[in-house]
Amino acid sequence: MRSWHRCLDAAGIHSGSDRAAYLKAKQFMLSREPAGHLAVRLLIPDRLQPHILAGYAFASFTDDLCDRGTVPERTRRYANWAQQVRTALDTGTARHPLLRAFLHTAEARELPRSWVDSYLVGAQVDLDFAGFTTEDDYQAYIEQLTWPFLMITSGLSMPGGGSQAYADSCRLLADACQRTDFLTDLAEDLRDGRLYLPTDDLEKHGVTRSDLEQGRDLPAVRSLLSATAATAHATLRESTRIVTELPEEQRRLTRFVILLHAHRLRRAVAMGASLTQGPVRDNPLELLRILSRSNDPTRPLL
Repeated sequence: MRSWHRCLDAAGIHSGSDRAAYLKAKQFMLSREPAGHLAVRLLIPDRLQPHILAGYAFASFTDDLCDRGTVPERTRRYANWAQQVRTALDTGTARHPLLRAFLHTAEARELPRSWVDSYLVGAQVDLDFAGFTTEDDYQAYIEQLTWPFLMITSGLSMPGGGSQAYADSCRLLADACQRTDFLTDLAEDLRDGRLYLPTDDLEKHGVTRSDLEQGRDLPAVRSLLSATAATAHATLRESTRIVTELPEEQRRLTRFVILLHAHRLRRAVAMGASLTQGPVRDNPLELLRILSRSNDPTRPLL
């Protein structure tokens, strides 16, 4: 693993204030997503590490603003942040370190502003989330929020955000990862008063929201969660095409993301109805195995 200073040099980031901003982005991701931070540091070329971490830091910070506090609190906080972001994009300057690093990265990697604008609009969905009724509602959420999130993070791997084919593959990966996250975070979301599984799916399996909130170990609940995992896995398998669309040196991190979510889905299926009582936790030793597998392009992904 190269030193952070050498990665900044390789990325062409020489200004003292810019380097300080990127360090803040790195520290934010190390604190918020230590496994993801480690994967970037080990699996991505030096010159791209600052940009990928800056993208994830900006998107994750924005996501956190939408999830924490009362609805009025986070609505006010998010409105202020969104205005800061739009002003920074218009003027090319920013004082907030995470925004400053992302602004520099977006320019350096020629990220289309449309993805940022789409994400800012889509993020508002989580300010007062009312739930999904149908699969179409869920897919609209992917279009509005999760896909733009992935394009302002993984999309930084490709200059200009990459081709339309690459963007379409990112959309598949966004869908697979999001459905996996909704499943593995089910218990925590329910405690926060949120249910991200479409109510149509609950009705199809004969499950009530109360069944999930009360953590009832019922055949219907197990059937619902197993079907959700199967759908996520099928989409994840389809999304593996994205690996071949990336330059060789950038494939390892995407392999890690796919393998990590496949592992989480296996854990979710094994937990069964207990998913309603506690989230899926990553095993550090398994994460190391996944990191090792990500380095081996000869092994099948799924």
